[in-house]
Amino acid sequence: MIMNPKAFLLGLMLTLSWGAAAKDYTVASPDGKLVITIHANLDRLTWEVQHGKTDVLAPSEIGLNGAFRKMSGKVKGNTATVGNKEYQVEFRADDDAAAYRIQVLDKKGITVNDETAEFNFTGDYNAFIPYVNDNRGGERYCFSFEAYYDEQPLSKMFQDSLAINPLAVRLPEGKLAVIADMGATDYPGMFLVKNGTYGMKATFAPYPTTEEIGGYARLNLVPTARASYIAKEVKGALPWRIVMVTEHDKQLLTARLPQRFGPQCQIADTSWIRPGKVAWDWWNATMLTGVPFRAGMNTDTYKYYIDFTAKNHLEYIIIDEGWSTDESLRSELNPEIDLFSLLPYAEKKGVGIILWTSWRNCINNTEDDFKYYASLGVKGFKVDFFDRDDQAVMRSAWKIAETAAKNHLLLDYHGYRPTGIQVAFPNIVNFEGVKGLENSKWEPRVGDGPLHDQPRYDVSIPYLRQLVGPLDYTPGAMTNATRAEFFGNNDHPMSQGTRAHQVAMYTLFDAPLQMMADAPTKYEREQATTDFISQIPTVFDEVVAIDGQLGEDVVIAKRKGATWYIGAMTNWTARDIEIPFSMLAEGSHLAEFFADGVNADRDATDYTKTRQTVRKGGSVKIHLAPGGGWSAIIK
Repeated sequence: MIMNPKAFLLGLMLTLSWGAAAKDYTVASPDGKLVITIHANLDRLTWEVQHGKTDVLAPSEIGLNGAFRKMSGKVKGNTATVGNKEYQVEFRADDDAAAYRIQVLDKKGITVNDETAEFNFTGDYNAFIPYVNDNRGGERYCFSFEAYYDEQPLSKMFQDSLAINPLAVRLPEGKLAVIADMGATDYPGMFLVKNGTYGMKATFAPYPTTEEIGGYARLNLVPTARASYIAKEVKGALPWRIVMVTEHDKQLLTARLPQRFGPQCQIADTSWIRPGKVAWDWWNATMLTGVPFRAGMNTDTYKYYIDFTAKNHLEYIIIDEGWSTDESLRSELNPEIDLFSLLPYAEKKGVGIILWTSWRNCINNTEDDFKYYASLGVKGFKVDFFDRDDQAVMRSAWKIAETAAKNHLLLDYHGYRPTGIQVAFPNIVNFEGVKGLENSKWEPRVGDGPLHDQPRYDVSIPYLRQLVGPLDYTPGAMTNATRAEFFGNNDHPMSQGTRAHQVAMYTLFDAPLQMMADAPTKYEREQATTDFISQIPTVFDEVVAIDGQLGEDVVIAKRKGATWYIGAMTNWTARDIEIPFSMLAEGSHLAEFFADGVNADRDATDYTKTRQTVRKGGSVKIHLAPGGGWSAIIK
C-alpha cells in the first residue's frame, strides 16, 4: 500500500496538535496531602482529587454550555487557572478542600443553558444523602431544603431523586468527602443526582417563566413553567464547587466555608447588627398558663412575652404568622395585636420585636414596607417560604437583604439554604433549611418509637448542614421524652431526647439569632434551666472542635471573651466521654455543669446542675444518657 505523502503529513500534524492540546496540571494543598489533577483536553475538561493514598474523585467533568475547548493554564502555589477566550476555571487546593469555580469572561454576560459538574467516586462508599421531599405544589425544584439523611451506599442512590447539599461520603481510612456549593447569589443553587455507579452530578432549577400562588397554605409562588436555560445575564465568577476531605470528622466543625468561599461583605458599618436570643410564639402555640387573660395572638400575650424576655435578659420576641394577612404587610392587620402599643412597650424594656412574613408577601412592596416598619421600631423580619433557589429567587434574596440593611433590619430566612449570602449581608443572622424542633409537633410513631431518629440527625447537622451557615433549629423544649415515651402533639409539643440534649444545642448550634421555642410560663416553671440557657451567647470569639463522629456524637467548645462554653450531645446510644480542659487559660476556673440526671434514660427531663473548680490541663468524665447531652460554662 502506497500512502499519499500529503495525507500522511496532514495526519501527523493533526496527531501532534491533538497531543499538544491535551495538557495536565497538578495543584497540591499547602500540607501536600490533597492533590488536584486537571486534564485539559481539546474538547473536555476534567478534574480528579487524591488525598494521601486515597483516591477521592475519579476523573469528573467540568463544563458550561457544552464542552470547554482548547484550554491552557498555569499553576501558582496551591491554585491553578485553566481557560480560553470565553471562560477561565480557577482551582484551589486547601488542606481540607478541593474547589473550583468558573469565570465567565464576556462582560456583557451570557445565558447559561446548562452547567456540568460531576463528582465521580472510586468505590461504593456509604453516604449521608439529604433527598428532596415534600415538594411545594408538586413542582420538582420547589422545596423547603429540610431533609433527614438517608444513609446508603452510593450504588443505591435513588435514580430519580434530587439531593441537596452538603452531603457526605465515607471514604477509606475513616476519611470523609463532603460536597458543597458556595457563593450562589446570582445563580441557582446546586442539586445533585445519581451519575453512573458511584458518582453524582449537579443539576439546577431552570429559570421560572410563569408562577402561581400555591404550595403550603398558598404561601408560596410555585413555578408553572420554566425556561430552557438555568440562568441569564451571567458574568464574572460562578459559585464554587467544593469537595472537602477530612481525616477526622471533627475538622468539619470549624471549617467556616462561607467565610472562605463566600462573597465580600456589602455593608460598610455593621455595628448596628445585634445578635441575641428570641422568645418565640409559634412552636408553643402561644400556650401560656396561669395568666388572667386568654392566651393567643393578642396584645396581652405579647406583652407577657416581652416581660419574660426582659426579665431573663434576652434580646427579642418574634410575632409569627397571623399578625398580618397573607397578601399585605400594611392593610387589614390582625386587630387583636396592637403593634402601636407593643413596640414602645418593648422599647422601654430593651426588647426588640421581629415580625414574620412569607417571601411572597414580602416582595410585594419591600422598599416601602421595610422603611415603614423600621420607622416604627421593628428590628427585623423572619422571611418564610422561599422554598426555591432558582436564579430569580436568589436575586430576590439579595435584594431583600440589601433593602433590609439600608433600613437596619435583621433577617431570618426560612425555606432557604445558605450559600454565603450571609457574608455579603451579615444582617441575615439565621437560616432554616433544617429539620428542626418544629418537626416534633407532627412526628408520627411507628411501632415502638418515632418514625424519624431526631437525636441522630441532631448529631449530624453540626458536621453537614452547619458547614454552610447558621441554622434556625429553634431549640429549647422543656417537655422532653425518651424514645419510648415520645409522641407528636401540636399544642403540647415535646422533644426527642433529654433536657440536657436541648440545652447543649445552645452551644453546639450556630445561630446568631437563637430561639427559645417553648412557652414563657414553662420556662418560668423551669427557671434553673432558663437561667443556664440565658447565660449562653449566640456569637463567639473562638471555636474548638473537641471530638465526635458524624451521626454519633459531637463535642465543641466556644469562647466569648474570657468565658468558655462547652456542649456535648449523643444519638440514642448512651456514652461515657472524657472532656479535656486544654483550651482554658492558666489558673483555676469556676465551672457550671448542666448534665443528664441519673434517671434521664427513664425520665428525659431529669438533669443535674452542679458547680466545681477546674484547671487547664485537667478533664472531666461525663455520662450521656440515650439521646442525652451535657453543657458547661467555665469562667
